[in-house]
Amino acid sequence: MAFLQDDVLTAAVEKAAPSVVNISTKHLGRSYYTRSRPVEGMGSGLILSRDGYIVTNNHVIAGAREIRVSLSDGRRLTGNVVGNDPGNDLALVKISAKDLPEAALADSDKIRVGQIAIAIGNPFGFLLEGPTVTVGVVSAVHRTIEEKSMVLEDLIQTDAAINPGNSGGALVDCKGRAMGINNAMLPFAQGIGFAIPINTVKRVVFELINYGKVVRGWLGISGLTMNEEVAEEFGMPFVKGIFIVGVTRGSPAFKYGVRERDIITSIAGEKMQNIDDLKKVLQNNKPGTEVELKILRESTVKKIQVVLEDMPA
Repeated sequence: MAFLQDDVLTAAVEKAAPSVVNISTKHLGRSYYTRSRPVEGMGSGLILSRDGYIVTNNHVIAGAREIRVSLSDGRRLTGNVVGNDPGNDLALVKISAKDLPEAALADSDKIRVGQIAIAIGNPFGFLLEGPTVTVGVVSAVHRTIEEKSMVLEDLIQTDAAINPGNSGGALVDCKGRAMGINNAMLPFAQGIGFAIPINTVKRVVFELINYGKVVRGWLGISGLTMNEEVAEEFGMPFVKGIFIVGVTRGSPAFKYGVRERDIITSIAGEKMQNIDDLKKVLQNNKPGTEVELKILRESTVKKIQVVLEDMPA
């Protein structure tokens, strides 16, 4: 990063860091003798509003019986879960405080591959008296990864190291604006980290605040944006759309006959160019809505009517 002046990076960090908090949790675990015992965890979060709304990863607070939030000014406050969205691994926490350092947010639809990415986390709170910072570039966008039993889609990929405890922190640009929420590092991939785009975060947070849950149509598939590389890998014709790699048993897609290796070219009349198009059309069509899927299956074009359902908790 020699081409960037130090003061550009330090100014970005100084602007963004106060809004990145530490989140520590306690939940019940089992000892060797199967006795219940308190287990502590920690991660990071990002302040979204001056009155105490904080976004983090769902896996940071999942199952927590107690949540404590450590602020940049040294205060430690109790956090309460407003709602969560396991499908995007996001959760919204609220603390009782005012005039907090609200994060500046970028437009993640305008992120460009190659731009500077600064990962900021606060894994140790008051113990280290400050955030941890790593610097890299945006190395890819619209990435899909599978982590344990969860498929995360439309992610920002970066080579800025996202260390343990930094999940839920911010991936920011050179102006100190949050582009995404740090999420995961693949254990088998050297130096690759991922972040949930901030525009996705905005949509999820709006619904959690207003409805207490994410209200969107659920199809029940996981897929990849179709491109020449995907087509070659799976021995498929190159047609723009969403290549289905998994169909959840019992989901609307499963019930109405959608299969793995189908290519969805449109939903409800909207062309599917990438995974983001799929997410947008599902966000705009609520549970109970009937939509038409146009798919390519073994060189045959089919139309399937599917009634969307509520996303399971």
